[in-house]
Amino acid sequence: MNGPVVVGVDGSPSSLAAVEVAAREAGLRGVGLRLVHAFGWPAAHVPPGGRPWPSGSAGMRELVDGTLAEAERRAHESAAGTEIMRDVVVGEPVMVLEIESRTASLVVVGSRGLSRFGALLLGSTAGHLAAHAACPVLVVRDRPNPSGPVLLAVDGSPASRGAVEFAFAQASLHGTDLIALHAWNARTDRAYDGPSDPPFVTYDEHRLRDEEQRVLAEALGGLGERYPDVDVRRSLVRGRVRHTLIEASADAGLVVAGARGRGGFAGLLLGSVSQALLHHARCPVAVVRTGKE
Repeated sequence: MNGPVVVGVDGSPSSLAAVEVAAREAGLRGVGLRLVHAFGWPAAHVPPGGRPWPSGSAGMRELVDGTLAEAERRAHESAAGTEIMRDVVVGEPVMVLEIESRTASLVVVGSRGLSRFGALLLGSTAGHLAAHAACPVLVVRDRPNPSGPVLLAVDGSPASRGAVEFAFAQASLHGTDLIALHAWNARTDRAYDGPSDPPFVTYDEHRLRDEEQRVLAEALGGLGERYPDVDVRRSLVRGRVRHTLIEASADAGLVVAGARGRGGFAGLLLGSVSQALLHHARCPVAVVRTGKE
């Protein structure tokens, strides 16, 4: 999709950091940047074309204008020459940005925000978008490392194909390496023949490792030829999925995961693995949702 990069702006340090990341992403993609402030005015009933400002709220209007002006200044500094649009939209941030995602190539939000209007709080806006947005969502955590590799969380499910493609594209755009990490544990369903098996069933670890190696290889199939400029490093790690990903994110510039999966990634963005990434990853996290709810 050639739509703009959309970034939620609320004036918090986290959202301003997201603006800088979004501006760079828009510049690399050669698309415009939309700065969106969602004016979540309680019980607002604004007619089409009406003002988003209640009577007697000139101070609030000046505050929002100042917030967007600062965001635009930072965007220009981060990606000079990129077309920048800004808009104030009446509505709850989570719904506004979900609608924006339908015509965007990427939505960027901060991991923390203000508790007043336009708040972008992790667990509400960021979490909902990651699960429901129509385009990839990038949640900016900590201070991004532009030179760090893209870390792809591989689970091997067909639904994660979009995340794999996004990770390759990101690595190509940024000129960085791609680390395809597949974490596995011998105590998985695939180690058993049936639910009646005892918990201490004997398994062939070498056979399991070969199977996980195949899963990793098939997940990346065909993408290396499409992105010959990307140096791919495959990493097959036996261990806890959440712990392995969080530790690996310390040296990454971005973690990319799909919104659905199997095994350790089943229910991503609704379960423990997704929450661990969004709350504890040591770099920005990009989530690519596949399919409809």
